[in-house]
Amino acid sequence: MDGFHYSRAHLASMPDPVCATHRRGAAFTFDAEGFLALVRQLVAESPVEAKAPSFDHATKDPVADDIAIPSEVRIVLVEGNYCALNRTPWSDAAALMMELWYVDTPAEVSHKRLAVRHLQAGIVKDEKEAWERATGTDELNAKDIRENRLPCQENLVLV
Repeated sequence: MDGFHYSRAHLASMPDPVCATHRRGAAFTFDAEGFLALVRQLVAESPVEAKAPSFDHATKDPVADDIAIPSEVRIVLVEGNYCALNRTPWSDAAALMMELWYVDTPAEVSHKRLAVRHLQAGIVKDEKEAWERATGTDELNAKDIRENRLPCQENLVLV
């Protein structure tokens, strides 16, 4: 679902562009309606080839229709932070999925991984800024997920 990040240009056009850019990765910085439309297309009775956007943290913007999902594909694994969020339209998409799985990752593990990713992708300029982002806005997103997720059929704990 990373392809549903709003572009940097879209974030800049939001009512509070500074907040939207700073909080990029929060649920409100994704095209949740677009995500729901894709899920609806994937579960349709008469499926057609679907196109999903891609996203690379290094390029920092989504690429529309970059991933083809052929109509004969009947099992699609959808991964993303907000797939089980209890707010619409995320919850509408979740209701269409056969199963929801949650992977609980200890904060210290996710903080380290996120800090490394932020550095490698050039999102931040140094380790200090990477750590501040991982333990700041990224942790706010993780808290939102922990506190507002739907019940899941499987709950895995990363050790």
